[in-house]
Amino acid sequence: MRFTKMHGIGNDYVYVDCTRKKLAHPEEIARVVSHRGKGIGSDGLILICPSKTADFRMEMYNADGSVGKMCGNGIRCVAKYVYDRGMTDKTRLRVETLSGVKTLELMVQDGLVEQIQVNMGIPLLKPEEVPVLGRGEQLVGEPILVGKHTYAMTCVSMGNPHAVVFLDHVESLELEKLGPLFENHERFPQRVNTEFAQVLDGENIRMRVWERGSGETLACGTGACAVLVAAVLNGYTQRRALVHLLGGELTIRWSREDGCVYMTGPAAFVFDGDIDLGDLE
Repeated sequence: MRFTKMHGIGNDYVYVDCTRKKLAHPEEIARVVSHRGKGIGSDGLILICPSKTADFRMEMYNADGSVGKMCGNGIRCVAKYVYDRGMTDKTRLRVETLSGVKTLELMVQDGLVEQIQVNMGIPLLKPEEVPVLGRGEQLVGEPILVGKHTYAMTCVSMGNPHAVVFLDHVESLELEKLGPLFENHERFPQRVNTEFAQVLDGENIRMRVWERGSGETLACGTGACAVLVAAVLNGYTQRRALVHLLGGELTIRWSREDGCVYMTGPAAFVFDGDIDLGDLE
């Protein structure tokens, strides 16, 4: 299997061009290629496919083989891949995902994509839309007992479920212990991505993220969007902020005009290669 490894501020995936040929057993392949000791090493597998409703379709699989609906960093890499490799000359792309068709604006310099703005859509806040078990129209600062401690969470769906927890410090968190407790908590019927965020000032937020199916990652685009939405709902920041992740920075803006969240950031190639999957293909 021919593949390309790419990353969006450290959130790395293995990409396969499936515009001409479908890939069989993608769930199993995702587990193989994502393994950082025995495989290529990544947060998951993303397939670039043809679409009947958009320019391209993105299929996403987490490191454990589970299907992902949306990945903000991953979709930026898809845009860079198809433009830089001559699969399109459009600087405004529509990419189909399991959470709907996303519109991307490509910022090109010297023939190569440098930055990508993604319209991530309108955040969903009703508990049944996230989904999360709870009452009311929104869960903002909602108490949740995790392990022996009670946390205040704000729940947002950006096409996938997020629980945002604001803390005074995030660097010293034992995320490998705390993350799975949130991910598999009984209040989240589809598991959850959890962002632990520290407000630096009205325009800057630091965050770490535990992604369902992948564990702690260097970055999460949908998570950064959820953090900004949660920060606004809690009165911590303005509607535009720079979100500082372990792998880099994303500019997130929640528009008053159309209610959509816009994410802007880079994407990068790492390397191309071939991997023998044996009986899996």
